[in-house]
Amino acid sequence: METLRRALIVGALLGAGAGVGSALFVLVAPGEQRKQEMLKEMPEQDPRRREEAVRTKELVLATLQEAAATQENVAWRKNWMGGGGGKSA
Repeated sequence: METLRRALIVGALLGAGAGVGSALFVLVAPGEQRKQEMLKEMPEQDPRRREEAVRTKELVLATLQEAAATQENVAWRKNWMGGGGGKSA
């Protein structure tokens, strides 16, 4: 009987804790309008930032493709973004 009583108390405490946690989450979470405002403020929404990210990805991809096509270790280049040779040892 004592074990059943303790199990019920533990269950009640866990349930109360879950209820308090859920209530706090609902109070703290932003509303739909605030979520939309936050999305508009994100740096990824800026067209210049997106273009810069696309250009950076293109440069990295081009470098990886060139590295795959050659036996040269492109990591040792002085100006590896420019594509020119010249190893710095």
